[in-house]
Amino acid sequence: MKLRENDHIVGYVFISPFILGFLIFTLFPMISSLYFSFTEYDLLSAPRWVGFANYEKMFTNDDKIWDSIRVTLTYVLTSVPLRLIIALLVAMLLNRAVRGIGLYRATYYLPSLIGGSVAVSIMWRQIFGDKGLINAFLDNIGIHTTISWIGYPATALGTLVLLSVWQFGSSMLIFLAGLKNIPGTYYEAASVDGAGPIRKFFHITLPLLSPIILFNLILQTISGFLTFTPAYIISNGEGGPLNNTLLYSLYLFHRAFVFFEMGYASAMAWFMLILIGVITLVIFKTSKYWVHYES
Repeated sequence: MKLRENDHIVGYVFISPFILGFLIFTLFPMISSLYFSFTEYDLLSAPRWVGFANYEKMFTNDDKIWDSIRVTLTYVLTSVPLRLIIALLVAMLLNRAVRGIGLYRATYYLPSLIGGSVAVSIMWRQIFGDKGLINAFLDNIGIHTTISWIGYPATALGTLVLLSVWQFGSSMLIFLAGLKNIPGTYYEAASVDGAGPIRKFFHITLPLLSPIILFNLILQTISGFLTFTPAYIISNGEGGPLNNTLLYSLYLFHRAFVFFEMGYASAMAWFMLILIGVITLVIFKTSKYWVHYES
């Protein structure tokens, strides 16, 4: 059946909102930021071409950027594995035919639905403050402390990690979908052979879920590097104490909209894009050793 010329026009009309949105809000800003990364630009005056000076400054004359990279890597390497582990465990618990299971799934997904919003971040700041819910609970069980968990250098980043782990719902749903696609006959055959729950988990569940784990790992890793709102709200936009919550995205925000160094911030953004791309590539390259496909 041949398509008429008008059919192509109709198709272009339907996809035009996406194309226009991509060109205006994604491609054009990316090209602009690439140009600005080679300039000195303060948003108030015309950009001045400086070549690779911004990139040279990043690697030779800005110690704070390395603090932000250290904090971000610590945050990602801690929060992403914990988030995936808890999401998988909860998905396995919810992969059961019990009464009211739909309500349980919706309840566990709710934190991810509201996301890392400003309201949630403010609530988190109140919970872990010196007069917050955590200290009130500890006081009731006989542990008296007035520490501000978000203001103490050793625990400040941990509160951000806990907030990230608390929002495991999206990963949980993806794991749950993967678990439902595993044929029950595999577990029945393993039971006949005398395999216990632990052996079934490591020899059936994990191998068959490995493509789903890879998918979730990449998504959550990228999301971790882009985390901004919780760090900004919980630390009052400062990244404290002692830069212990100064995530890379927050430091980029400071450079762009506090110090008005838009050229330098653009260079930082492109460096982060390259870093995320390299880490994603490494994950893909190493996946052949631990991801198992049916074929």
